[in-house]
Amino acid sequence: MPSLSTPSSQSTASAAGGSSVSTPAFSPLYQQIKGLILHSLQHGEWKPGEVIPSEMELAARFRVSQGTVRKAIDELAADNLLMRRQGKGTFVATHAERQVQYRFLKLLPDVGDAREEGPAQRTILECKRSRASADVARALQLRTGDAIIQARRILSFAGVPTILEDIWLPGQAFKGLTAEQMSAYQGPTYAMFELDYGVRMVRAEEKIRAVLPDEEQAALLLVKPQTPLLSVERLAHTYNDVPMELRRALYRTDTHHYHNSLS
Repeated sequence: MPSLSTPSSQSTASAAGGSSVSTPAFSPLYQQIKGLILHSLQHGEWKPGEVIPSEMELAARFRVSQGTVRKAIDELAADNLLMRRQGKGTFVATHAERQVQYRFLKLLPDVGDAREEGPAQRTILECKRSRASADVARALQLRTGDAIIQARRILSFAGVPTILEDIWLPGQAFKGLTAEQMSAYQGPTYAMFELDYGVRMVRAEEKIRAVLPDEEQAALLLVKPQTPLLSVERLAHTYNDVPMELRRALYRTDTHHYHNSLS
């Protein structure tokens, strides 16, 4: 069993069954185990919603103590990548579960309750294969001209178009995605990505600013061109910080507002 203080990355990788993943020899052992578990998650060894091996099994696999495995799992659970269930084990977190659903932006009605308002009604305007422009390729770490999936949709509340979204996805990872598929799935979009394509979004960066729509955007949202809108650009990542979605959205804020709770 490698030492808890200065394990070599080579011995830890070999304990993982010959994985090519290496972590710095000076990093804490539990961080190396965390990296190896992340590697298994990224490569689909355990799917979203599935139970992972027990701490005892993982300790034997990586040739470390259960305490080291437990600390690695604790960090992954704190990051909402794994979920502990009393008496059942540890599961890969999924966006299908309400407590870990990954929200693009929390938009709440100015009057009433979001639960009374109900889920957004989705109108898929297009979903097609395309080629990555320079800025999309840069964001998704692709080459200009690589295959992508490009989608546009409107989200409405109480019949009022409120959000206009443009979405770009790597074509290889989301091969076969169609407008019909996006329309038919009733749950969170990220849950569909997990179930149908094995891609789980675990982290995102957002840029928020106030903008004026162009004529086409204003027409789609049923507002005047001089109406200020909230612009949100999101870059969502899967495991190991691999970018998997670029999303640019425009929000009406005449009946809704952005809400965030900080703690």
